[in-house]
Amino acid sequence: MAPLKSLERQYPIIDSDFQNFCASHSIFSVEDFLIHDLYELTALAEPHPTSDRLKEGITQVLGIIDNQHQPWLNGMELLEDALRNKRFLSTGFEGFDLLLRGGFREGQLTELVGPSSSGKTQCCLQAAANVSVKHMGRVVYLDTGNAFSPQRIAHFMEQISDLHFKQAKDKILQKAMSSIVCHSVFDIFAMFDLLFQLECDLRSQIDNRDYLVRLLIVDSISSLITPVLGGIGSQGRALMISAGYLLKKLAHEHNIAVLVTNHTVGGDGGFCKPALGESWKSIPHVRLMLSRNHGSSICSVSILKHPAMASGKATEFVISEF
Repeated sequence: MAPLKSLERQYPIIDSDFQNFCASHSIFSVEDFLIHDLYELTALAEPHPTSDRLKEGITQVLGIIDNQHQPWLNGMELLEDALRNKRFLSTGFEGFDLLLRGGFREGQLTELVGPSSSGKTQCCLQAAANVSVKHMGRVVYLDTGNAFSPQRIAHFMEQISDLHFKQAKDKILQKAMSSIVCHSVFDIFAMFDLLFQLECDLRSQIDNRDYLVRLLIVDSISSLITPVLGGIGSQGRALMISAGYLLKKLAHEHNIAVLVTNHTVGGDGGFCKPALGESWKSIPHVRLMLSRNHGSSICSVSILKHPAMASGKATEFVISEF
């Protein structure tokens, strides 16, 4: 759930005074409220000069929690939702699509893990180009390392489009390029601000699949989370869990495929493993490991985690050089 700081813009009652009061009792996110005695917290607010405003803030947070409860669905309703709304979006690579039985799934959070230069950003750019051209959907791209390249996107689009008439091709490419929105994001709080704004926009958007957001990319999620994980406190972990929760919530409620990238760290026996630790491990629906030999255009991808497939399955695909 959301960190309190990210809610201040939408809920002014959750101001710095309220956040400081909560922080003094080790409460940094909406999630933390669920493990505290709220009657005791209300009593602790009584001696403060702004006790009435603090209690209003507590009530507001409880309202946020209540509004996030989703109605119960039976198995048939879940199946119908999956068949009608949770479609596959092609990755742009044939072998990759075959491995995933269609591509990235709407309603799911997919994580691409790999060391530097393994092809993570290339896959993100190719997926963005493919979704905007073939699926005629909007793409929101959160770029954390200045790696987004409109020139590479345009290059991929030209390869995807098979039109021979230049005027028609230019028109399609122009529309596809305008459907990709990129934001530069360099800290986790800026990401929360953008995601909450996106959530508000999604709730008010016209129900027309030609204009809906189909893909959300965060490249990379680890560069935003790693800086807040240091120290002995639990705030960094709470922020990480909140980020994962919000991304999954957006994916499920708005039928978006969410794609994030993560780097690797050294593991036992000298083998690489995904960064962000065990707490993050359970958050993505799908985890994929990418690798590529230096100077090669052939990428290898293997399944680390998948709700419908066994881990260990792998394939290779070729990325085009720009």
